[in-house]
Amino acid sequence: ASSPDEEWPEAEKAEKLARGAALKWASGVFYRPEKLEGLGHYRRRETQRNSSIQSRLKSTVQSYLEGVSAGLEQLRSAAQEVQGVCQDLGAARWALLDSADHFQGLQQMRKLMEEHVQLASVVQVLPQIFSVHEVFSHILQLLHGQHLLEAHVELMMVEQLRDDILSQLHLRGLSGAQATVLSYFSGLQDLNESLAKQLWDIVGSSLRLVREDPVLFVTAVRIIEREEKIDDTLLLEATFLPPGRPKGWRQKFYQVLQDTITGARFHVPRMDAEGPGLAKHLAALQKDIVSELRVVKDLMVQCVPAHYNILSLCTATYHQALTSHLQEILREDLDKQGLFLLLEWALRVYHSPEMMGHPDLLPEVDVSALDPLMSTELVDQTERRYVMKVKASVFEWMQRTLEVEFKEWFKEEEPETDHQGFFQSALPAIVMQMLNENIQVASLITDSLQQKIYNMALEELEAFLGRLREALVQCGKEHQQDRAVPKYYISHLLAVLNNNLALSNSVSSLHPDTACREVPASLQAALDRMQKKATQLLLEELLLDLQPLCLQLPSRKWLSGSQLVGSMCEVIDKYAKDFSRVRKPVCTLLLAESELLVVNQYLRALLQRKMVCKSREERGQLCQRLLQDATQLRELFCGLGLDRGQQSLEAIFALRELISLKDPALLSLEVVGFITKYPDVSDEHISTLLDIRGDVSKEVRHVVLEMMAQHPQALPQGYQPIFSTILVPVQELPFCLRKGKCA
Repeated sequence: ASSPDEEWPEAEKAEKLARGAALKWASGVFYRPEKLEGLGHYRRRETQRNSSIQSRLKSTVQSYLEGVSAGLEQLRSAAQEVQGVCQDLGAARWALLDSADHFQGLQQMRKLMEEHVQLASVVQVLPQIFSVHEVFSHILQLLHGQHLLEAHVELMMVEQLRDDILSQLHLRGLSGAQATVLSYFSGLQDLNESLAKQLWDIVGSSLRLVREDPVLFVTAVRIIEREEKIDDTLLLEATFLPPGRPKGWRQKFYQVLQDTITGARFHVPRMDAEGPGLAKHLAALQKDIVSELRVVKDLMVQCVPAHYNILSLCTATYHQALTSHLQEILREDLDKQGLFLLLEWALRVYHSPEMMGHPDLLPEVDVSALDPLMSTELVDQTERRYVMKVKASVFEWMQRTLEVEFKEWFKEEEPETDHQGFFQSALPAIVMQMLNENIQVASLITDSLQQKIYNMALEELEAFLGRLREALVQCGKEHQQDRAVPKYYISHLLAVLNNNLALSNSVSSLHPDTACREVPASLQAALDRMQKKATQLLLEELLLDLQPLCLQLPSRKWLSGSQLVGSMCEVIDKYAKDFSRVRKPVCTLLLAESELLVVNQYLRALLQRKMVCKSREERGQLCQRLLQDATQLRELFCGLGLDRGQQSLEAIFALRELISLKDPALLSLEVVGFITKYPDVSDEHISTLLDIRGDVSKEVRHVVLEMMAQHPQALPQGYQPIFSTILVPVQELPFCLRKGKCA
């Protein structure tokens, strides 16, 4: 047999833990000798505690045993009761088996009872069934007399009768009999369609009826709501759904109303969507839509339930119909007026107080929550189409203006003048007015359209200046063939310059942003090219008149004191008087260019047809002539208003200093100063000047040219070339075996 410790290992473990805890407690209490005096007290206290614990344990075990005894007694009693119930169930089972034959008779009685109930139900509704066709006739009469509510009540009764019969057949699985019932009640379908037709006719005329006879419209809405309730009830039951259900007449009401709105206003003949008819069509739409929405807001809203949201529905319908309608119109090839009208109407008029923002419609009518009437992409596409149409129109007008201007040049009369006597024509005013009007008109639509038109206007103006320049070149060619044609060639060139200046001053005013007045670089370049070409043609005229005089330079006659330069001054003065008919700063530019031309021709004649001085006296005579000529020309141009700082005549004075230098040995230093001041001077120019002196040895020439080679010059920024356009005759150099400078 196993020991108690082996049977209850937990007890052994608990005892060990208790002994260990007691030992620990005792060692903690009696670790000092003086504590041993209280040993008897501790022993008595622990003995009392053990006695108390043992009594509580005994009491607990005793109560536990008493509960177990009561539970066993209850289990014994329950077992006896279960045994009794089993015996009773067995007896009932045998009794039921003995009564099975009697139940067969009860089943037959149940069937008879069900048949009796069915027959009783049929007998009860037989009068109604037999009177169905009579009711059909009565309903039809009511419909013809527009007694819609009464007709609908009787129609619902007949439908209810049919649906009850079909439901009973459905529950009993007699689907074969349903076809017979449906055939008997077939007239219901025609009556429903007749009633629906009248309802939809009323809904289609609702905007008129709510003003003239709202009762009829309210009747239609009441019938629709009745049918909606029947639909909702049948759908909730979901056991049997009669044929033709759900009717969905409320949704049909919305659809008919939307179709009526769409069909009445937005299907117009094609010719009404083009040209002048478009403005009338849009104005009619504006008037009719505002009028009809006011009817909906003031009258129709009171005739329908609030959950219909009839005003929002009609507003959204008009909005969507307009969106589609505008897209249809835009598919046509509209002219610029039509495109402008559409943009203005969709982006400005539609939201204005004249239409959807009308005081009579606010605040109930709000289209801000709807999509834009024209999408951003469609607006941009339409704006581009409009810009292309305007561009074609502007090109045509500008071309006509150019043709008229070209004909004006060949007339036998001077161009017109302004109040200050400056030559001009109507061209700048016509062009700028045309461009400005188109930009201002575009500003009525959107900023983006205005910017597009502005960009187009600058492009067309730039192209126009190119064509005007070509016309000017053509006019110049014809004038070269016969200087008498045009008769007032110079006057018209001056008018062209004034016109170009007027255009240049006016371009900045076209910009939509008043703070931004910068002229685009490409357009400014076109204006500059135009001015340069007209200036060039004027200078060519001046050159043609100066050339016969320049051919006499230099000569012994000129050297001896002829009035050659005086004659040149007379020609220049004559042209200067013409130049005074041009506004500043172009007038000053013409004087400066004329002065540069005179200096260039003077130096060209002096260098190309060089005259070699044979003696010091002749050299002094040449210097004196150069001084007198340059001084006379300077006084002339100063008198004409050209400042010395703007003149190039200083080159003649500097050239005279080179020729008048008495000591040839100092020429190298003088030439360095000369080329520093005029860096476009070449070796050939200096060689020619040394030849004109007539006293320069080969050694000095070599030193001068070497000095020039050691001091190469670069053209500074903004330097006005004088000598680079003058070609001098090439000297015949002695034969050399290798390349290099020859003395």
